Amino acid sequence: MKYVDEYRDAAAARQLSAKIHAVTTRPWSVMEICGGQTHTIMKFNIEDLLPREISLIHGPGCPVCVTPLEMIDKAIRIASRPDVIFTSFGDMLRVPGSENDLLQVKANGGDVRMVYSPLDAVQIAEENPDKKVVFFAVGFETTAPANGMSVLEAHRRGLSNYSILCSHVLVPPAIDALLSAENSAIDAFLAAGHVCTVMGYDEYFPLAEKFRVPIVVTGFEPVDILQGVYLAVKQLENGEHRVENQYRRVVRREGNLAAKKILAEVFEVADRKWRGIGTIPLSSFKIAEKYAKYDAEKIFDVGDIKVQEAERCIAGEILQGKKKPPQCSAFGTDCTPEHPLGAPMVSPEGACAAYFHYQKS
Repeated sequence: MKYVDEYRDAAAARQLSAKIHAVTTRPWSVMEICGGQTHTIMKFNIEDLLPREISLIHGPGCPVCVTPLEMIDKAIRIASRPDVIFTSFGDMLRVPGSENDLLQVKANGGDVRMVYSPLDAVQIAEENPDKKVVFFAVGFETTAPANGMSVLEAHRRGLSNYSILCSHVLVPPAIDALLSAENSAIDAFLAAGHVCTVMGYDEYFPLAEKFRVPIVVTGFEPVDILQGVYLAVKQLENGEHRVENQYRRVVRREGNLAAKKILAEVFEVADRKWRGIGTIPLSSFKIAEKYAKYDAEKIFDVGDIKVQEAERCIAGEILQGKKKPPQCSAFGTDCTPEHPLGAPMVSPEGACAAYFHYQKS
C-alpha cells in the first residue's frame, strides 16, 4: 500500500541507519513527542538500527496518558448520574480513577457507551432527548477539530442535552515546559506529524530558536522515524537548530485551515494540569464562553474535584522522559494492561504498554 509499505522498506531503513552512523560523532538525546512514534520504535526495534551514541527519549505524546487523575474522576462522577449517557472512545474506559474506572461505572449500571466519533454522541443525544449526553473529548490538537465540530453540529440541530467534557492538550507548550525544566537532557525533538497536519508548524520556530534545538516534524512508519532522527542528528552535528518537515507528504506549514477555523470558533486556550507533570500555562483548549452551554465541566459542576496521583505509578517521570517503563517497580507485575496502575499501561499509545507488548527491557 502506497505510503505504508514503502515507509516500511527494510533496504531504505538500512540505508538511513548507515547515514545516521556515518554522521554521528558524539552522544545525542532525541525525544519523540508522540506515543504512536514510540510504538513504532518499539515494534520495529528502531533503536537497534541506531549508533549507541543516540538515545531516544519517550515524551508525553499520549493524550490518554497525560489526562490528569482528577479529570478521570470528573468523568466518573458525571457518568454515574442516572440522567446521563456518557460516551467516550474505548481507550478512556479502562483508565483508572482514584477509586474505579468508567467500565466499573458501566458494570454498576451507569449508561456508559463506547463510540467511534463524537458525531455518534450527537446522534445519541438527538435520539434520547430525556437524557443528558456527554462526550469525553480527550486528545491533542489532532482530535480537537472533530470534537469542536460536534459542538457546532449540536448547536445547529438545536440540541440542549449534549455537552463535552473537554481535556484537550497542546504540544508546543509541553515542549517549552520540558526544555525549561532543570537539567533537561533533550537535544532535539521529533514533532508529532498528525498534530502538525492540523496545526502546521509555525509554532515550533520560536521554540527552536529559544532553546537552540532542532525540531523535525516526523511521520509514524519506521523509515519516517529513521529519517527524522537522521535530520535531527545532522543538524546537531552541524551546530544548527532549525525546524524541518520530514512528513511533507502530509504536513503543510500552514496546517489545515478549515480545521483551525473550527478550533478558533469553539475553543479558547487555557492553562491545564498534566498527569505527573503539573500545570503547564496555556497548554489546553477549553470551551469558549459563547458555547458554555456545551461545557460538561460547568453543567455538572465538577470543577472542584482535586485528587493526588497514585504514589506507586511513576507515569510523570516516564512522560517527561526521565525514566523508562522497566525502571518502575510495578512494571509487568502489579501493573499490566489487564490490571493497570496508570494510564501509560492502558493506552495503545502509552510507553508502558509499548514496552510490555514488545518485551523491551
